Amino acid sequence: MSRAGTPAQPNDLIDLDALLGAYADRVPDLDDPAQRVAFGTSGHRGSSLDGAFTDTHIAAITQAIVEYRASQGIGGPLFIGADTHALSAPALRTALEVLAGNGVTALVDANDDWVPTPALSHAIIRYNAGGVTGSVPTPAARADGIVITPSHNPPRDGGFKYNPPHGGPADSDATGWIAERANALIAGGNRAVRRDARPAPERYDYREHYVADLASILDLDAVRASGLRLGADPLGGASVSYWALIAERYGLDLTVVNPTVDPRWAFMTLDWDERIRMDPSSPSAMASVVARRHDFDLLTGNDADADRHGIVTPDGGLMNPNHYLAVAIDYLYRHRPDWRADAAIGKTLVSSTMIDHVASSLGRRLWEVPVGFKWFVPGLIDGSVAFGGEESAGASFVRRDGTAWTTDKDGILLALLAAEITAVTGRTPSSLYADLTGRFGTPVYERVDAAATAAQKAALSKLDGAAITADALAGDPITARLSAAPGNGAAIGGVKVVTERAWFAARPSGTENVYKIYAESFVDEAHLRRVQVEAKEIVDAALA
Repeated sequence: MSRAGTPAQPNDLIDLDALLGAYADRVPDLDDPAQRVAFGTSGHRGSSLDGAFTDTHIAAITQAIVEYRASQGIGGPLFIGADTHALSAPALRTALEVLAGNGVTALVDANDDWVPTPALSHAIIRYNAGGVTGSVPTPAARADGIVITPSHNPPRDGGFKYNPPHGGPADSDATGWIAERANALIAGGNRAVRRDARPAPERYDYREHYVADLASILDLDAVRASGLRLGADPLGGASVSYWALIAERYGLDLTVVNPTVDPRWAFMTLDWDERIRMDPSSPSAMASVVARRHDFDLLTGNDADADRHGIVTPDGGLMNPNHYLAVAIDYLYRHRPDWRADAAIGKTLVSSTMIDHVASSLGRRLWEVPVGFKWFVPGLIDGSVAFGGEESAGASFVRRDGTAWTTDKDGILLALLAAEITAVTGRTPSSLYADLTGRFGTPVYERVDAAATAAQKAALSKLDGAAITADALAGDPITARLSAAPGNGAAIGGVKVVTERAWFAARPSGTENVYKIYAESFVDEAHLRRVQVEAKEIVDAALA
């Protein structure tokens, strides 16, 4: 019997001493690909217990970032923060030593607090807009940043991300250069890494500046006036003290339902695979939160670095991320009159077609891009894309005046938006989604995995849509075979096949010997199952 959704037991918890000891002592074996520095869509991730996230790795990556920023003419301060994962604190120490050894001014949190990903992105944008020094810095004096987090990954993992001066995730050119240089440094025994064991970073109040600025992007007066009873669960993550300050600053009836921070996450319920994972979009991981849905008018959750959101309503339980994104988009584009009239709606190509229908009903251009929030950065910066969202519960949008807020995912913002929506409309986001299904139909969406060898995954990542020879999917004619995103023409690292009533997308996993099949049907669940079966047949035939 599956233990998914049940409380973690002692044998599910990590050994912190072993984890931290391996970080300090283990030297990676570069002959093992899993122990090399590799940046995915959200930075370098791994565990010290596997030799994939150690002091050696972080020192080399930080030195590589120092050299990269110098090559790009970036000479301003570097904002740096960490989440609540056990490996984040020692990784922060390592990074600060290397930054100090290279003479880079590092800005750490003034309160010795954890730093959510959106707060760091906000800080970079604020600095480079002149909001810190009082004048816009020259290109050579721009700031950038490092976020130390594996996001919602299990407690044994660590993560390390670089955000350049635009404030969002670095593009593949930057991360490719940094990874290659870091591996070269490790191969040389890190002899070219410069460290100062007594770093003296400067201070920046991430929490104060982020929370104070929320009034520029949300109608929190309406939330306060509504008297809504709000609950926020940080899931043991970096947002815990942010929620307390938000409640105090804006006079909200908001309870931090679980302020506990435990690097073992002993209070969590197990995810679908019986592992501890702080995913606020997972019904299993959020089981204890959902159980309290009737105690509040609205209940929200965030992951460890607060870049993801989970929305729980009394009448609907935990909302599917696709459902909430559709509601958020429909609401925002009707309630932000100062946004650009031509501002597009950004979505990743594995997000629900419901968003397409909403965009069409609003008369707005849909901008469909590959997986990865980095694709939304240019549009969020200039306001040409006012909202960017991913099916994995990550999104951000621009301020009420149309200027950039964050260029990384902001789970705190999306959680508070749910409160604004409820306060202004008098209805929960889940009930508003029911209206959308009444207008456009009820989609059924699911992601499943299919086994694949390393060679098959490599072939899939380069597969051309023209290689798909099938002319029908689940009884309907195929209308599109895509290997590039319609919005920007960028390669999607797989394929997407579309009919009038359904679609599927197939992409290789970056960490497992599987490929992911995302699929959606606007017919019913039986039709979705047929789409999934035929999707595997179509992809396997193309890879044969």
